[in-house]
Amino acid sequence: MCGIAGILGLGRDLTEQDAGHARAMTSLLAHRGPDGSGLFLDTRALLGNARLKVTDLSDSAALPMASEDFSRVIAYNGAATNSEALKEELRLTQRRPFRSGSDTETVLRLYEEHGIEAMRRLSGMFAFCLLDRRARKAWLVRDFFGQRPLFYARKNGRLYFASEIKAFLEIPDFDCGLDVEGLRHFFTLAYIPGERTPFRCIQELPGGHRLVVDLDSGEVRQEEYYQLRFTPDASIDEETAARRLRSALEISMERNLRTDAPAGLTLSGGVDTSCLLGLAKARGKRLHTFSIRMQEPSFDETRYQRIMTDFARPIHHEVQVSQEDVVENLLCHAAYMDEPSGDGGNIPFFLLAREASKHVKVLLTGEGGDEIFNAYETHRAYNVRRAYRRWVPAPVRAALRAGVRALPSSYEKLSLDFRLKRFCEGAELGVPESHAFWRHAFTEEQKQRLLPGLNHLPDTGRFFRDAYDRLECAEELDRLALLDLRYYFIDDLMVKNDRMLMAHSVEGRYPYMDRSVVELAASLPPSMKLRGLDGRRIQKRAMRGLVPDAILRRTNMGLEMPYSPWFLSGLRETASRCFSREHVERSGLMDFETLDLFWKEHLSGRKDHGRGLWCALSFLIWFDLFVYEKDYKRYLRPGPAPKELRAP
Repeated sequence: MCGIAGILGLGRDLTEQDAGHARAMTSLLAHRGPDGSGLFLDTRALLGNARLKVTDLSDSAALPMASEDFSRVIAYNGAATNSEALKEELRLTQRRPFRSGSDTETVLRLYEEHGIEAMRRLSGMFAFCLLDRRARKAWLVRDFFGQRPLFYARKNGRLYFASEIKAFLEIPDFDCGLDVEGLRHFFTLAYIPGERTPFRCIQELPGGHRLVVDLDSGEVRQEEYYQLRFTPDASIDEETAARRLRSALEISMERNLRTDAPAGLTLSGGVDTSCLLGLAKARGKRLHTFSIRMQEPSFDETRYQRIMTDFARPIHHEVQVSQEDVVENLLCHAAYMDEPSGDGGNIPFFLLAREASKHVKVLLTGEGGDEIFNAYETHRAYNVRRAYRRWVPAPVRAALRAGVRALPSSYEKLSLDFRLKRFCEGAELGVPESHAFWRHAFTEEQKQRLLPGLNHLPDTGRFFRDAYDRLECAEELDRLALLDLRYYFIDDLMVKNDRMLMAHSVEGRYPYMDRSVVELAASLPPSMKLRGLDGRRIQKRAMRGLVPDAILRRTNMGLEMPYSPWFLSGLRETASRCFSREHVERSGLMDFETLDLFWKEHLSGRKDHGRGLWCALSFLIWFDLFVYEKDYKRYLRPGPAPKELRAP
């Protein structure tokens, strides 16, 4: 993985001052690519690249990469995992030999010989800017499922782009105005959804989309070049489906482990990462594996991790996470995160990545498995909701809601009172609204009190209803899976994976998100993935024999930090300082009295506001680092000036 940044002139030539800005933007991404840094300069385009050497470690694969006659240039981030297959299938080496063994050159050659539409043939994770100097055009392209980040902004006849938001802060007079609608959604979702970012002038290119930039006219057009379609094949039987799935996962693992740098695997102890380790073991590959040991019993998965390590015998590394570790890394992790994020796994994953960087440059994770196999607890809750709404009369449901509201709060992970309170309230909502409610940080009613100046903006439930209604899937479960892929996967999981891994110069890869695996899963009837409460049915059948039964029988847990109990002890002092009137009011969004009430209710044990308070804390820390104090750079590793290559 690498980092890209640059500037495109929209109908005008760029200046030496623009070149200075592009240098600064590229240098700020040195943590994404400490092995090399380059900047291609042309009259209408400045393409910067920080390089992490993973495939072809020689200088032949230096970035940005130009064609032999310099007519085409690419700034590239990611890995086209089917690069070798495309070379053979399309006979790309027959006309002239390749100069390197990198997948970047495959993408460049694919464009040269087959045009921009050939990008539909790629698989893997990528984000790039491709400049065609003859056609006077440039394309900004993001992979099908948004595994690699790509942001852009327009200003003064220029289009700026970068892998990370912080690069835009190198532009003089950058508009730091907040996108308050996106931030209002954040306080429910714990992430900012869709194309929005915390800054109103920066947008995120959606997965499966590209920007087409005409460098002469200045026209910029966004296109969707790939769309995942859920088309269940009722004729397929489970045995055939399981066999195809296992084969697709074997191929994906082989592709993702094909690197010239050492690779490893996260091991949560859950089904997804355990299956990947089982596949590696079956192929005789002994990998470095990395697990988190959470110092809070109900959040700790060590028991299952050790079942897998005893079974597969990898080179295992255990990373312990304590309250002290969280406090110590709170500001540093936020400086790399770039945007407020309430994902409780961010800091633990930051610590895991730091340990992994001592041993590997590539780290495979199980992200995507929950989405494509309908494995989330909210998907099971959807099935229960249907029966509950059908068989339990409304008056009885109302009485149940009143009863569970009176239950005392437990700060254990996924405690019974937590599940009952969430389910009974959410079950009264529509399908997409309930799906969002079951994961909420703050409810809409709480947000109305906490963010009184933003009550005119759309509700988050309405946002999900509109997105849900636009989907063409026939099955409701497939719609929920696609919603998760378009929002939670891209805007939460991939943000966490990309920023926390790249903070330590480690490339993340996601075998479940190989196109062949995702498209196969999308072709299976939902009942093969989830029937009643029996989840991952086809995945477990495909992996039988590769993973101990104790792993296949377990339910989802997910990486999360125990912020609810830790707010009562190790995090209390830090949170109290951030929740002071001075810190809260200078952000201009939150009502201090309301947040103070939520804080006191949580400390007293009357209500569990842990997730919402973690979002509030994350926002306030982000705001200080990037808007108020603007001192995020003190936590970053400085990078060298990029080596320059000028167009002939």
